[in-house]
Amino acid sequence: FESQGDSGNLEASIDRLLNEEKQMRLAENVAGTRKAATEILQLCFEAKDWKLLNEQILNLSKKRGQLKQAVQSMVQQAMQYIDQTPDIETRIELIKTLNNVSAGKIYVEIERARLTRKLAKIKEDQGQIAEAADLMQEVAVETFGAMAKTEKIAFILEQVRLCLDRQDYVRAQILSRKINPRVFDADTKKDKKKPKEGENIVEEAPADIPTLLELKRIYYELMIRYYSHNNEYLEICRSYKSIYDIPSVKETPEQWIPILRKICWFLVLAPHDPMQSSLLNATLEDKNLTEIPDFKMLLKQVVTMEVIQWTALWNKYKGEFENEKSMVGGSLGDKAGEDLKLRIIEHNILVVSKYYSRITLKRLAELLCLSIEEAEKYLSEMVVSKALIAKIDRPSGIVCFQIAKDSNEILNSWAVNLEKLLDLVEKSCHQIHKETMVHKAVLRS
Repeated sequence: FESQGDSGNLEASIDRLLNEEKQMRLAENVAGTRKAATEILQLCFEAKDWKLLNEQILNLSKKRGQLKQAVQSMVQQAMQYIDQTPDIETRIELIKTLNNVSAGKIYVEIERARLTRKLAKIKEDQGQIAEAADLMQEVAVETFGAMAKTEKIAFILEQVRLCLDRQDYVRAQILSRKINPRVFDADTKKDKKKPKEGENIVEEAPADIPTLLELKRIYYELMIRYYSHNNEYLEICRSYKSIYDIPSVKETPEQWIPILRKICWFLVLAPHDPMQSSLLNATLEDKNLTEIPDFKMLLKQVVTMEVIQWTALWNKYKGEFENEKSMVGGSLGDKAGEDLKLRIIEHNILVVSKYYSRITLKRLAELLCLSIEEAEKYLSEMVVSKALIAKIDRPSGIVCFQIAKDSNEILNSWAVNLEKLLDLVEKSCHQIHKETMVHKAVLRS
């Protein structure tokens, strides 16, 4: 009987508050409407009547001419109850109710984003990665003017992570482009300007949202996962370089030494191009490299224009390479060993092309420690990728590294030579004329 009395009291109290809410709403009294609506939700919560709570949230939000502020307060109030629900089903039901109420309402868009994130977390914990990713993608937080920058970034990074977890690499790349990496270099110490007219920036929840520098690390770790899928070694290296430059990482050797090792490995694995070359030289100038002398020597070997003996190099660095590959969360894939050998062969071919204008295929194969067929194959691949210019005379077995000039280039070089010649003739005439004038002046005197 007590429970019936309690439920009767609850209904009576809710009816009284509903009448009060109606009067305040019709009078457009914001504070009164907000107070009555939140008190109704509080009563349902205290009675632990979750079904009634969901009904009242929907009922109040659909009232004719309902005030924005009242809906906002109700959503914010009910969000505090989510973590106190007795079971997962009740929690999901409450989140879905609040999602329905906040759908399409710009004044509760931030709350809707947070609710979606909570629901996606539940789905992920249940092993439904695809559903969680689909839920998160429905929300475009980059358009939310009132949401704090760090919360926006954290939300987008969560979207990227879920896409990577479900191996949807195309969508992961599209979502990652919503974040401009320059945003991580913004000076957070600067005083925030007071917002002008319009909505104030919402403060992020300190427990949930990491700092900008922590988000920077998460962002680049996700990008490493993305680039590892296609073995984009140079981009992986640049991502590790960005993590390496974070102040908290640079201050502790336990953190930066493993990252610097990775930078060295991916620099060596990256195909030769101007960006790889400049990164390689910049890394060699890093004073921290003296802490890992073996890697400094490895980079010096790659920079020096000398042929590298693959067997000697592999015997020396095989242990380090295998350790790096077996590390948890490492980015060295199964193909990394083959790619490393390929990079050394490419380096050696470039060295040979610098010292020789013509060389026999047999001698080239000897220098590269390869068979003639392999040497020809790798050389052809480099020519196709425009890494160097070469021609192979297969009947005579000779490789020619000289650049064949076209007719325009020959004509241009002749024109330049003629111009230089005429310039010299003019200077000579001027000097002769000057000497003659001086000589005449001496005779006159």
